Amino acid sequence: SSQDGSYLAEFLLEKGYEVHGIVRRSSSFNTGRIEHLYKNPQAHIEGNMKLHYGDLTDSTCLVKIINEVKPTEIYNLGAQSHVKISFDLAEYTADVDGVGTLRLLDAIKTCGLISSVKFYQASTSELFGKVQEIPQKETTPFYPRSPYGAAKLYAYWIVVNFREAYKLFAVNGILFNHESPRRGANFVTRKISRSVAKIHLGQMDCFSLGNLDAKRDWGHARDYVE
Repeated sequence: SSQDGSYLAEFLLEKGYEVHGIVRRSSSFNTGRIEHLYKNPQAHIEGNMKLHYGDLTDSTCLVKIINEVKPTEIYNLGAQSHVKISFDLAEYTADVDGVGTLRLLDAIKTCGLISSVKFYQASTSELFGKVQEIPQKETTPFYPRSPYGAAKLYAYWIVVNFREAYKLFAVNGILFNHESPRRGANFVTRKISRSVAKIHLGQMDCFSLGNLDAKRDWGHARDYVE
């Protein structure tokens, strides 16, 4: 149901995949980004995209879903991915982003799919945090500067561990910032673009930002998914 998940679902469906996605239970609908992918968007009737209620904090449901679906590829895009909010929700971020990845990997092992599944972990440039060299490359030392970055660092190394210990096809993709019209409204690019539009429409006079000295490389989420 995320920015990346919706683009990835589109990409895989176009290739003829059957796509299974995990969505968290919420009191409000959180499937706005993928509603157009239903066989019948009005009735939410599923076609080649099938959704399962689940959560990365619940190992039992992950085992149940993976055992039922028996997927050939698993993409872990699930995370509490807001860096600033990770300071407020540090333990939750660690549970979802760090241990959640371990739960997925353990579920693959428990279901006996080590030799048949390819696993992709969406890692992050926040692993570099206090950058040790510019530009960064795969051998640049990690130096995370947030609970989000630290949780993702655990996830990165547990993926490496499963690859080397069990010979699982498991890889990390270190993604730098990627944006799109589907990006959450509380992320900086959407905050800026939406606020500028509101100023233009006379709905607000100004808006505030955090660290103006931060520098980031940008990409489009659809390109990153591909």
